[in-house]
Amino acid sequence: MTEQGVAATESFEPDNHGAGNSAASRDKAYFLHPYTNLHAHETQGPLIIERGEGVRVFDDSGKEYIEGLASLWCVSLGWGEERLVEAATRQMRKLPTYHVFGHKSHEPGIDLAERLIKLAPVPMSKVFFANSGSEANDTAVKLVWYYNNALGRPEKKKILSRVKAYHGVTVATASLTGLVNNHRDFDLPIARIQHTDCPHHYRFAEPGESEEDFATRLAESLEALILAEGPETIAAMFAEPVMGAGGVIVPPATYFAKIQPILKKYDILLVADEVICGFGRTGNFWGSQTMGMQPDILTCAKQLSSGYLPISAVMVSDAVYRACVEESKKIGTFGHGYTYSAHPVAAAVAIETLKIYEERDLVGHVRAVAPLFQRRLKALADHPLVGEARGVGLIGALELVADKETKTPFDPVGRAGAVVNGLSQENGLIIRAMGDSVAVCPPLVIGEEDINRMFDRLTTALDAAIPVLRG
Repeated sequence: MTEQGVAATESFEPDNHGAGNSAASRDKAYFLHPYTNLHAHETQGPLIIERGEGVRVFDDSGKEYIEGLASLWCVSLGWGEERLVEAATRQMRKLPTYHVFGHKSHEPGIDLAERLIKLAPVPMSKVFFANSGSEANDTAVKLVWYYNNALGRPEKKKILSRVKAYHGVTVATASLTGLVNNHRDFDLPIARIQHTDCPHHYRFAEPGESEEDFATRLAESLEALILAEGPETIAAMFAEPVMGAGGVIVPPATYFAKIQPILKKYDILLVADEVICGFGRTGNFWGSQTMGMQPDILTCAKQLSSGYLPISAVMVSDAVYRACVEESKKIGTFGHGYTYSAHPVAAAVAIETLKIYEERDLVGHVRAVAPLFQRRLKALADHPLVGEARGVGLIGALELVADKETKTPFDPVGRAGAVVNGLSQENGLIIRAMGDSVAVCPPLVIGEEDINRMFDRLTTALDAAIPVLRG
């Protein structure tokens, strides 16, 4: 190697900031974490999870935690499901990887697509596969634009989302996401994205306004926005059945019944983001069924493989598919896809996951234990720190407030959530703070005994937070 080559190699060595040999020190030296206060992380470092078993995970000191968020809303079957390990192993030996570009295909991808179409909450035509919820929703954005170009409507491209929605972190999906910190200093949102009202009755209803009246007002506001922008420019609306990362916001009664006729009136597609709600979380197989949604496009991920391998899917109606066929005929190709679309190992694990859901009647299990989950959750509305307890099925959140009567949040916003989140972790429970709302969303396989343990630990954390926040 030349002298210059040696110098170049040496200069490329990263500064490890004095990293030691421990996993925590190496993490701080080399690992850039998502959704993390990077400045605080340099001092605080990571919680290193070493293994999982059932609804529990264990850190590198051996401490046990109930995983109350199912590892970001997704590990429906808990940790250690051997059938998923075996499905992955079998497929790794047979066909560990292959693509589906240019008329190529494989059995796991075909089988999974067929299963999803048969399970769809409304008639769907085809399935496109990606690797994450963000990619699925990003694909849906492109399909909406492609669809309207195919129909000769080049101006019908604007997409509606909602304040506090969460649809991903790609450039397009982070723009759809209605959370300020996902936009700040990323130069988002991009053009063509509009946000309508957040359907959170507790926070945004007028004094004395019923849920149904609130839903009526939101529907009227949505129609006013469509008319102001021009119906001929609005292509689609994205909506989660229950808004997840925005705070587990359950829509008010009659909300989707009121907004869907407006969308149909102006020929606006409805995209159901089922990334969190799909596969039993709300007490039905799809959140769309729970909330009475009739989507034209449906995206899903997370519990599709119980989070064991990255995979997501986009289901499209026949009208959307036929338009795509005609446009690809004109262009000569459908110029969209990912190297790992329908990756055979991820698809095999997803197929086995769907088989387990059916064989064990996981939706029936959710319906059996959800009443206890919701009863324990709603009882915490009486806690001195809790303004609202909300949820459906096996997902819920507590909104923390400084004053229950006025709903005034703690100052600064976010501190109360962080305190309760930290105290929960100390007490052996992993939850997630989203501002001053804390979410619980355990694996779907959780039993009543662990539901009670989970809420006991959460209650202990809330009690411990009182002197910290009010002392």
